[in-house]
Amino acid sequence: MDELSLYGKRKRPGELFWTAVIYGAASLSVFLLLGIMAYVFSRGFRVLSLRFFFTATSALKGTVGIGGNLLNTFFLMGITLSAAVPLGVGCAVYLNEYAGRGRMVRLIELTTEILAGIPSVIFGLFGMVFFGRVLGLGYSLLSGSLTLAIMVLPLIVRSTQEALSAVPDAYREGALGLGAAKWYLIRTILLPCARTGILTGILLAVGRILGESAALLFTAGSARLLPKAGRGFWENVRGIGRKAAEPGGTLAVELYLQMQKGEYKTAFGIGCVLIMAAVLLNLLLRLAGRLKG
Repeated sequence: MDELSLYGKRKRPGELFWTAVIYGAASLSVFLLLGIMAYVFSRGFRVLSLRFFFTATSALKGTVGIGGNLLNTFFLMGITLSAAVPLGVGCAVYLNEYAGRGRMVRLIELTTEILAGIPSVIFGLFGMVFFGRVLGLGYSLLSGSLTLAIMVLPLIVRSTQEALSAVPDAYREGALGLGAAKWYLIRTILLPCARTGILTGILLAVGRILGESAALLFTAGSARLLPKAGRGFWENVRGIGRKAAEPGGTLAVELYLQMQKGEYKTAFGIGCVLIMAAVLLNLLLRLAGRLKG
C-alpha cells in the first residue's frame, strides 16, 4: 500500500535526475550568495565604523565617510515612494477592480510591461531633459526621485495586481451580497488580504532604488556633503528640507565613483552597507508577511 502512495512510490531515473538538478541549482544559488557576501565583507568590513557612517568624504578635511550619501539615499527613497506607491497601488486597484478586461486595460498592462523593460539609462536621459531642463529642477534629489518613481511604478502596479487577483472571488461576492459598497470592500477586505504582495512590490522597489546609479548620475548628481549645522532646531530642519532641491549622490553612485578612483576599500565598505540593507529588507518582508491584519 505504501508503494502506491504519492510519497512512498519508487522514483524513476528521470525523476531522480531532475530532482538532483533542482537541488543542485538551489545549493549553487545559496553558495553563490554566501560567497559574494563573504568576499565583499572580507574586503570592506574593516572600513566600517561610526565615523564612516556619520562623516562625509572630503579631500580638504582628509575624511572618508558615507554620511552625506546615506542622507541622500533616505531622501531619495522617501520622495520616490511617496510619489510611486499611491499612484501604483491606485492604478492596480482601478485595473483589477473597476476597469474590467477591455482593450484599454490590455493596452495599459502592455505599456507597464514595456516600461519595466526599458534600460535605466534611458530613464536617466528622460529625467535629465524633462525634470531637469523642462521643469527647471536641474541636478537635484527631487529630479532623481521623480525619475526613479517612473522606473519603479510598473513594479508596484504589477505586484499589486497579482496580489489583488490572488484574493478569492468569494470574498468579493460575499461582501457585495451583504450590501457592502465597492470602495468599502476594497479598503477593508481586498487591500488587507493583499497586504503581503503589495509590501513585496514596495520592498522590491526599495531594493531597485538602493541599487540604481545610472539614472541618478544624469539627474541627481554625485554631491556627498552633509547639511551645515545651524544654531537652532528649526534652522537645521529647514537645512535638511532644502536638500531635496540640491544635487546629491546615493550609496550606489558613491560606490561607482570610488571604484573609478581606485578606492577599493571604501567601495567594498559601501558594498557591505548595501548588502546589509538588502538583508534587512528581506527580514522586514518576512516579518510583514507574518503580521495579522
